[in-house]
Amino acid sequence: MAPAILPGLLPLCVCLLLTPGFAQAGKLLVVPMDGSHWFTMHLVVEKLIQRGHEVVAVMPEVSWHLGKSFNFTVKTYSPSYTLDDLNHHFKIFLDYRWKTQENSLFSLLMYPTSSVFEYQFSHCRSLFNNKKLVKYLKESSFDAVFLDPFDLCGLIIAKYFSLPSVVFSRGIFCHYLEEGSQCPFAASYVPRILLGFSDSMTFRERVWNYISLLQEHLLCRHFIKTALETASEILQTTVTAYDLFSHTSIWLLRTDFVLDYPKPVMPNMVFIGGINCHPGTGKPLSQVSHLSFSMFRIIWLWT
Repeated sequence: MAPAILPGLLPLCVCLLLTPGFAQAGKLLVVPMDGSHWFTMHLVVEKLIQRGHEVVAVMPEVSWHLGKSFNFTVKTYSPSYTLDDLNHHFKIFLDYRWKTQENSLFSLLMYPTSSVFEYQFSHCRSLFNNKKLVKYLKESSFDAVFLDPFDLCGLIIAKYFSLPSVVFSRGIFCHYLEEGSQCPFAASYVPRILLGFSDSMTFRERVWNYISLLQEHLLCRHFIKTALETASEILQTTVTAYDLFSHTSIWLLRTDFVLDYPKPVMPNMVFIGGINCHPGTGKPLSQVSHLSFSMFRIIWLWT
């Protein structure tokens, strides 16, 4: 049995791994998310390589943006869907979103909008069916897993191989950030992102905010059902979302206090809100947009 102090050292080790000048180069396993999520993550991966870290990325052969050539090692596997399948269901998702223009949690998580995510959640099963790839990952002695948590596959891989995990995300969908990090959360003071409330909520808004949190506990479980079933098969035990998210060592959050309301945070949460900005390219705003501030926050959550 490992000493009790060892789990507490994992976040420190990962911080040192990602900080230049304080540690030797490490070996990182990167598990990206397809689509716009990869654009920012790719820039970070390139910087890690420039700092001497060895990077191996594992990704499905079928994707929108992951199939381009990179200057690091890429391991691929064959998913159960085709690119036409992804395009078809993503079109359904877009058409539905443009027609309804709803920002409710129900409209985001329920059919037909969840069809495209069901395809993406299923690819992790294909990864672990590739025994040759699993053997390679097991024998490669990675120091940590650098992952996008949206499709949960990176979290499953980190738990399966018992590796420290570094989450890279704008935010965690639903309540799993607070739950996985065991971070205190006051529903009466911190508004849920889709409601568009301010931090000065009326009593009625506070009630709706709490109801929204209850909805997340009911609906989000259904949304990631396929991913949890896959995780249970791979890990050969019943797996909950808490089991996966609580394994996280470091939370790299692409957000900033300017766009988020004050709330409790944990020591292993690192805010990197400026990572999406290119220095020296900012221009003065010509006019104030008619979009509400809450709508800007919702849009930014998904990019």
